[in-house]
Amino acid sequence: MPAPRPRLLYVTDLAYQARGRRYCDEDIFLTARLRDRFDLALCHPLDAAALMGGFDAVVVRNSGPVLGHQSAYDAFRTRALASGARVYNPLTGKADMAGKQYLLDLSAAGFPVIPTVAGAADLHLLPSAERYVVKPKLGADSVGLRIVPAGQVAAVAGGEVLIQPCVDFVHEVSFYFVDDDFQYALYAPDPRRRWELRPYAATAADLEFARRFIDWNDLGHGIQRVDACRTRDGGLLLVELEDLNPYLSLAALPEEARDAFVGAFTASLSRFVRGALNPA
Repeated sequence: MPAPRPRLLYVTDLAYQARGRRYCDEDIFLTARLRDRFDLALCHPLDAAALMGGFDAVVVRNSGPVLGHQSAYDAFRTRALASGARVYNPLTGKADMAGKQYLLDLSAAGFPVIPTVAGAADLHLLPSAERYVVKPKLGADSVGLRIVPAGQVAAVAGGEVLIQPCVDFVHEVSFYFVDDDFQYALYAPDPRRRWELRPYAATAADLEFARRFIDWNDLGHGIQRVDACRTRDGGLLLVELEDLNPYLSLAALPEEARDAFVGAFTASLSRFVRGALNPA
């Protein structure tokens, strides 16, 4: 008899409304392709904890910011860790999966990150700027982000927030990885239109920049997106390292690149599930 096909629980919120993106289209496309190799069921993030026991692995994809269902996500995470469930991306991520503390840590360690501090008391540690970005330490999808004049920062920077100088950049660019392998890059030529993306030919220096953060996170398996801004002097600064459920903007890719990503994703999931079915 042929070996049973691996069973995946694919966690997504097909109804989530994102600015400038249709999350549901991406997950409909991906699950249609993954069904060639896996027995697969979709579920809402609110149902993941109750259902995951019947599957070989759980794939967390476009489920929207967990802030919208924080208690349910925390329960899912606690149950998954306690039961040893295989979750993709693994729950060991040190970047957005764990909040925004990593921006403070990387900034303090001298990584090429937009300089970041954790409150108005440390504002003197940042480069002087006319405007500053103030955002929640547990924020996502730009929820709660404000750009304020320098003279107003102290008044709005109460609570658990991060403060960064408002960087004058040329464009934003994102680098997409599966496991440790670079897949493609996309950029937004117009800084005012973040999600109007085009394919970007990454240079060796670009990839060296992005890999520093992939290596730092040491995730092993999974999809990660390194978001950066190109400064006026030509350098790159990290904006975000998304390691929980990064949107992939697959619709912006030519068909050949999209197929190559699906192949890499499928191969990664196959290796990941084999670890569940054949533990060392």
